[in-house]
Order: sequence, then structure tokens, then C-alpha cells
Amino acid sequence: MKTFACGDVIPGCGARFSAADEDGIFGQVAGHAAADHGVTGITPELVQAVRDRIVSV
Repeated sequence: MKTFACGDVIPGCGARFSAADEDGIFGQVAGHAAADHGVTGITPELVQAVRDRIVSV
């Protein structure tokens, strides 16, 4: 199981995600980033920032 807290990348955001694997996290985060933060282009730097903060539980 993996978890990710959006606030670790976007200060002040309280959204948290969990999934069986990293792909599941990225699927959820992409929709959240677009809907709640207006992010329409996912950069390699953003992907790496998220990847660095995904935690195994």
C-alpha cells in the first residue's frame, strides 16, 4: 500500500491519497491536480516531486 499527501508538494492542501501501487497514486493525483489546483500540464519535475513523497505503508 502506498500513500501520498498533496500538502507535501502544494503547501496548505489537505488531500491525501492511498492506492495499492504508485500508478494508482498518480491516477488519483492527476485528477486532483487538475480539478483542485488548475494543473493541466504535468511536468517531469512535478512527477518527481510526487514520487519522492510517496510513502509505503
